[in-house]
Amino acid sequence: MAGLIPQSFIDDLLDRADIVDVIDRRVKLKKSGKNYMACCPFHQEKTPSFSVNPEKQFYYCFGCGAGGNALGFLMDYENMEFPAAVESLADSLGMTVPREQPERREERGQRELYPLMEEATRYYQRQLREHPRKATAVDYLKGRGLTGEIAKRFDLGFAAPGWDNLLKALGTTEERKQQLKQAGMLVENESGRVYDRFRDRVVFPIRDQRGRVIGFGGRVLGDDKPKYLNSPETPIFHKGRELYGLYQARQANRQLERIIIVEGYMDVIALAQHGINNATATLGTATGQAHLEKIFRLCPEVVFCFDGDDAGRQAAGRALDAALPCMQDGRSARFLFLPEGEDPDTLVRDRGAEHFLGLVANAVPLDSFLFDSLAANLSLGSLDGKARLSKLAAPLLQKLPPGVYRELMFKELAQRTGMATDTLSQIVAPPPAPEAPPAAPSSPRQRQPRSQAQAGPTGLVQMAIFLLLHQPAVARQVEDLEPLKALEGDEVALLLELLELLARRPESTTHMLLGHWYGTQQGELLNRLASQERLIPPEGIENEFTDTMNRLLNHPKSREFEARVDKLKHRNYADISELEKLEIVQELREKRRRDEERGRKQ
Repeated sequence: MAGLIPQSFIDDLLDRADIVDVIDRRVKLKKSGKNYMACCPFHQEKTPSFSVNPEKQFYYCFGCGAGGNALGFLMDYENMEFPAAVESLADSLGMTVPREQPERREERGQRELYPLMEEATRYYQRQLREHPRKATAVDYLKGRGLTGEIAKRFDLGFAAPGWDNLLKALGTTEERKQQLKQAGMLVENESGRVYDRFRDRVVFPIRDQRGRVIGFGGRVLGDDKPKYLNSPETPIFHKGRELYGLYQARQANRQLERIIIVEGYMDVIALAQHGINNATATLGTATGQAHLEKIFRLCPEVVFCFDGDDAGRQAAGRALDAALPCMQDGRSARFLFLPEGEDPDTLVRDRGAEHFLGLVANAVPLDSFLFDSLAANLSLGSLDGKARLSKLAAPLLQKLPPGVYRELMFKELAQRTGMATDTLSQIVAPPPAPEAPPAAPSSPRQRQPRSQAQAGPTGLVQMAIFLLLHQPAVARQVEDLEPLKALEGDEVALLLELLELLARRPESTTHMLLGHWYGTQQGELLNRLASQERLIPPEGIENEFTDTMNRLLNHPKSREFEARVDKLKHRNYADISELEKLEIVQELREKRRRDEERGRKQ
């Protein structure tokens, strides 16, 4: 649907909109120099790190890395999809959104799945109230200690026994039947027979962050298998990105302090029944980075809740692996292991909410769980045991983003192994990236250590991208892109795309470029680089861009070196040979020597 809106209109819309007005209506901004500041609405913080640049019309948070233009802010803050954000911003400016072409059939069909899923939700709710066999489902829910109020809050329903109840109720036309199949509500077997996916089950609607029903879960009431059943992957339901109960948790909490991840629907609902309204559950998948990034955008702490058996420990190990890359400074992850044979549902019913919250308060911090788990079968009194711990911890510590937390983890490993922190860092940490060209002098306050989200450009390619973002017009200096195409690496590909886009649309501004890559991995890099205005060289962007591109394109060793470093960023450091490490160090020294010579000549 986004493709139906002309790009020229989007550009005009962004030119007319004032991002300060857009954000200030939702988050109170305070003037700070030439920019505006506020506490970030996307993560919890006490000191404002959310900056809005009125000149270049973009925002950036130095704490969590969120950033973009006015449309990106509306999408993130209001939980809007792109077309809705365009409509909202256009309405506020009295503009009408034009359409280039009729909506495509498959796009219209996908959009129409949402109201159909709401119809299915209401149908299952009626069945729970009215169906002759409802007593079985009602008795089951009452037996689990649930009230009618909590059942209504989570929209619980009943899929009655029978093969085609939903099909007959909602599949009244061939088009609606096809939509129900597309939404995963109907199944077609090899012989062509179509029947209901959910039968003789208590039904749990799954809502996304905007409150739309995107799928269902069902708990069997008889002896059928599987015991729990989820909707399949559909155009509107992606298990790896959604969390059951997250919408209800946000509705119940004006400000979430932490989120508890449990294993099942009934755990979430039972905890809510007892006043614990911050639990969620994954949907038949292990907790992944996409889940955790979604959580950390809402609150600073996550508590994983697992059974205390071997399966629970294995699941905790997978959760740890997913959490490590997300552990930016200010975020916290802890692990709660319940007594064997217990789950949150039974525990909160038997012992009450206060007991369960006490367990949550004493959950094991990530660092303790990591090191204690690795050391469980090692003898740390021996040199062999300490060496083994270092080797086991290395690939895990590599996943942590740079920052204070990472440094503290190194210190903890150093304390447990008796090794010096600097030695461990050299063994475990990835090789240093090439230094950026000298930046403008900064004030004492600006010289404070920066987290990964605050880091400036590293290497020639990032410097070229950085300069283009802050003055897109310098792209006209590059008349021939062929020499650049000889380089390899993801960042080189992004630089090429930027230059090609600016050749087609030379009028592009910073916020237009950010919008073009919004929501992508490249977009995160662009947001970070766009925020580093203090690194703009005092002698001017044009001269610096010319020098950067000359050094990048005219020195074969520099080109080869940039490509090698870019490749190494995407490899496991443990897989890099000692020879490669030595060569990189030597080349870094040679590069510094050349830079120093160039500085003396200037």
